Amino acid sequence: MFLFRTFREDIQTVFTKDPAARSWIEVLCCYPGLHALWMHRTAHWLWRHRCRLLARLISQWNRFTTQIEIHPGAKIGRRFFIDHGAGVVIGETTEIGDNVLLYQGVVLGGTSLKKEKRHPTLGNDAVVGAGAILLGPIRIGDGAKIGAGSVVIRDVPPEKTVVGIPARIAGEHAHLLVDLEHANLPDPVLDALQRILDEQTHLKKRITDLEAPLSGKPTGGTT
Repeated sequence: MFLFRTFREDIQTVFTKDPAARSWIEVLCCYPGLHALWMHRTAHWLWRHRCRLLARLISQWNRFTTQIEIHPGAKIGRRFFIDHGAGVVIGETTEIGDNVLLYQGVVLGGTSLKKEKRHPTLGNDAVVGAGAILLGPIRIGDGAKIGAGSVVIRDVPPEKTVVGIPARIAGEHAHLLVDLEHANLPDPVLDALQRILDEQTHLKKRITDLEAPLSGKPTGGTT
C-alpha cells in the first residue's frame, strides 16, 4: 500500500509541475524523469543493503534508457521531478529535499577525491534551471532558485535567487510550493549597469547645476 501511494504521488507531481501532462498513461509512458526516479529508488534500496554492484548496474541501465545519471547512493526526497531530463547528473553524496524541481542538463557534482560528503545538498522546494552546475558540498536553502546556466560553488541562502558564473545572489522571492516562473529571474549585471547609468545622470546634473552660476546660465531649478 505504501508503495502504491508513493507511485501515485510521483505521478501527481508530474501533473503539478508540468502543464504539458495530459493523462496518466502519457505520464507513465513518456516521462523519463519519472522513470529515472523509480529506477533510482530501486538502486538506492539495493545500495543501502550492500548490493552495490547490482545497484550500479541498475543505475547504468537508468542512464542508458533515460539519459539521466543518478548515483545509487544519492538521497532524494518526496515529490521530486526532473523536467525533460537529458544530461542530468546527480552524484553519490547528493541529498535532495522534498518538492525539488530540476531541469535538463543540471549537474550536481563533486569537487573532492576523498570518500566524504562532496556533493550538494538541496533544501525543500528548490528550483534548479536548465544547464546549471552545482559543485561541492554546498547547501542550497529551502525555496532557493538557481538560474539557467549558472555555476554555483557557494551556499545559497533560503528563498534567494542566484544567477551567473560564478553564481551570485540576484534577489529574493516568495517561497512558493510550486514555482514554474523560473524564467523571470533578475539580471545582476543589467541591474549594476543601470545603477551606474543612473548615478552618471545624477552626477552630470549636479555638475551642470554647479557650473551654471559661473557661466551665467540659469540652473535646472525654478525661482
